[in-house]
This record gives sequence, C-alpha cells and structure tokens, in this order.
Amino acid sequence: MKQLESRTVTVGENIFYIRPLPAFKAANMSGELASLVLPLLTGLAPLLGGENADKGLLDIDIEKATPTIADAFSAVSGDKLEKVLKHLLVGGGTISVQTPEMKEPQKLTEDLANEVFCEEVQDMFILAFEVIRSNYNGFFKKLGTQFGPAMQKMTQRVSR
Repeated sequence: MKQLESRTVTVGENIFYIRPLPAFKAANMSGELASLVLPLLTGLAPLLGGENADKGLLDIDIEKATPTIADAFSAVSGDKLEKVLKHLLVGGGTISVQTPEMKEPQKLTEDLANEVFCEEVQDMFILAFEVIRSNYNGFFKKLGTQFGPAMQKMTQRVSR
C-alpha cells in the first residue's frame, strides 16, 4: 500500500521518514503550494541550466538549492508560511523523525518539530522541500514537460 511506504531523508543530523500524504490532503495542499511555486521556479531556474539541463526541478542538488528554497518560502507572508509548513510537516501525520538522542523514530508533532528545528530553521525548509518532492514529484515533472522551453529560456536569461 503506497501510503505505508516511507522515504528516508537525512536533514542535518536527523533522519526523517516521509510517507505520502493522503490523496485528498495532498490535493487540498496543492492550492496552498501554488503560491510557492512561482518564486521557487524562478529561483531554481539557474540551477537547471548548464550541466544540469537534463535534470528535473525536483532532481536538483538540495545543498545547492537550500538558499533558493529558503528565499522562496520567505517570499510568502509569515502567517501563510507557518500554515503551509504546519500542513506539510505535521498536519498529515505522515512524518517521523529520529534524532541522535532517540532510540526509535517518533511521529513529528508540532512540539517535536519546534524542538528539532530550534536554531535550525533552514532544516525545516529543506524537509518541507523533501515532502513536496515526495508528494508532488509527478506534478512537477508534468509541469516541466509542459513548460520546458520556457524554463530553458528563463535559465539562459538569468545566467547571462
């Protein structure tokens, strides 16, 4: 069953287990995510040019993309950003975390997220991007296929 399959992602010194969001929750979230897509696409376009021209948007190197991801998230109002992050990270109950201090993974709750990401807010943005990658990869691949030439032209303009 797809909903029970998890993807393991290491962010900082923590290991996260991401299971897919339920279909209706993911559909509901797509509206919220639309406000992040344009700044994200604009910011990530330079990373898709040159040697990375054959890669899709969600296949980029996360380390190189971290500042851009943070900028895209920061382009949204604080209240909206908090709402989106809560929906993505704790709202679906689909993420577990294992910190170096934990013997077993625990379900990521708002309180636990506050502790895990205290003084490491950039890691929260990285995890959110990984959740988006896990749940919407097919959507972004189709978007890239439809807008590939436009993305290529934008990349050429930005890199000059």
